[in-house]
Amino acid sequence: MMAPLVSPIGEPQRGGSQAFLADLARGLTGRGHDVHVYAASGSSIPGVTVIDTGVNPETLADTLYRALGPASSGSGPASTTTAAAAFAAAYAGVRQSRYDVIHNHAFDGPAVRLATGLRAPVVHTLHLPPSEAMVTALREAARSPEAPTVATVSAFQATAWREAVAVEAILLPCVPTAAIPWSAAAGQGALFAGRLSPEKGVAEAIDIAGAAGVPIDVYGDAYDAGYASDTIAPLSARPGVTFHPAVPRASLWEVMARAAVVVFPALWDEPFGMVAAEAQACGTPVVAFRRGGLSEVIADGMTGFLVPPGDLEAAAAAVGRAAGISRRACRAHAETQLDLDQSLDAHEDLYRRMVPADGTEAARG
Repeated sequence: MMAPLVSPIGEPQRGGSQAFLADLARGLTGRGHDVHVYAASGSSIPGVTVIDTGVNPETLADTLYRALGPASSGSGPASTTTAAAAFAAAYAGVRQSRYDVIHNHAFDGPAVRLATGLRAPVVHTLHLPPSEAMVTALREAARSPEAPTVATVSAFQATAWREAVAVEAILLPCVPTAAIPWSAAAGQGALFAGRLSPEKGVAEAIDIAGAAGVPIDVYGDAYDAGYASDTIAPLSARPGVTFHPAVPRASLWEVMARAAVVVFPALWDEPFGMVAAEAQACGTPVVAFRRGGLSEVIADGMTGFLVPPGDLEAAAAAVGRAAGISRRACRAHAETQLDLDQSLDAHEDLYRRMVPADGTEAARG
């Protein structure tokens, strides 16, 4: 597995794709598979073989994905060259071993282009919405003799990507419900968790909680320095608002299970919504805007409420109704619809379809 190299894999995780990759690698290892994760320096996944690519993630800071606000400089020539060098070094390590499948999780054009010609079938999971650079890279790869398999993380996202490239699989980034504590008892207050960036809607979550008259705890680290200082920092002075740095997921799950509601007002088309899935596993209902893949994660009226995008008044009213949601129903929904074992099954099925029945590499080598 090729990890995103823009940040190390480890707790607290920098994003959903990193968190899921760690869960996926651990889960497949637990099922008896030999899994190597090629990652940035400083990465660690307990129980999993992590290969240090020698890439300093700080050198790729300009390639950080930004859905809203000022465009990242990551599409410029210098950033592209830096990313290409990083993934060239990473794939050089991959070529030194023989694998049945190469699975790339990095959202970078070089991560796609440099995976062509490997001695194993390749799958690219697209954890983010379509971008011009990635569409171009995937189309180029599709014309190669060894065209890769493309997967997305929700049906909504598959529809968006299929306007540009062929998508062959949907691999939901489900959560390890068995490891997540939950509570049937009524919780207290609201909670927001996620990177402090404009598309995640942290300012809106604070406004929604304030309008509903409930305190809110915000967990997350600054992703965009300008947004954090100009928009988020002033909100810390509001009554009832408490900011916390990002914490390991095991710690986050404990406080999430004690919350009355998780507020998740994403301002972009959320590809999946792992925080919403984790909240339901904790037994905690979710209030969110009806955007992106969230309608596939939240059962409206049963495990939370989906309100029109941008409607803070409707979201505040939904927070007030969250106490009427059955926490047992939230947990049951997570166990039956959002559990990691389902995702592991889907990955194994895809890998088996990709690998020649006799295990040879004749067509690739």
